[in-house]
Amino acid sequence: MSQEIEIEFKNLLTKDEYQKLVKHFRSYKLTDMKQKNHYFETADFQLKESRAALRIREKKEQFQLTLKQPNPNGPGLLETHCDITTDEAQQWIKGHIIAKDEITKALHTMNINLQDLTYGGMLETYRLECMYNNTTVVLDQSHYNGHTDYELELEAQDEQHGKTVFLELLSTHQIPKRKTANKIERFYHTLKI
Repeated sequence: MSQEIEIEFKNLLTKDEYQKLVKHFRSYKLTDMKQKNHYFETADFQLKESRAALRIREKKEQFQLTLKQPNPNGPGLLETHCDITTDEAQQWIKGHIIAKDEITKALHTMNINLQDLTYGGMLETYRLECMYNNTTVVLDQSHYNGHTDYELELEAQDEQHGKTVFLELLSTHQIPKRKTANKIERFYHTLKI
């Protein structure tokens, strides 16, 4: 079990903008990976109401359960991670939720019962990532529910520095700043269409 604070900035991209940024960052030693996010929510969207999200990330045949919630002590999100086995991940996906202490405690503080969680589905992402100006730049191409989208994420240790680098990056590449929902919101939105 581990926790971390995540400070990130996001912007949806067109396919052309995405390809332009991929080309630009090729010289920064991009690493690539594929990952799958399996999302969980209650029938009445209690996690969303608490501005939280719960997922199992599958990457390189490893599984990690993550609860994201607002950071009570400042900017960003508080992420609580728990490594789980392949069998545990499959049990969650099949609707047999297995309690994990820290995540269960955090959910209880939001008045969310583990047994109310249901599996919402999966989003698959092809991710490119590199270090840039003391931040991490992430370029994502995601596929879910018949949709494909492209996204720039910038992760930083310091909110002000991250914001400055993010806005400069958008300006340099003439990419308009767009209000961007997180992946889980975009995923669930496609289920309502």
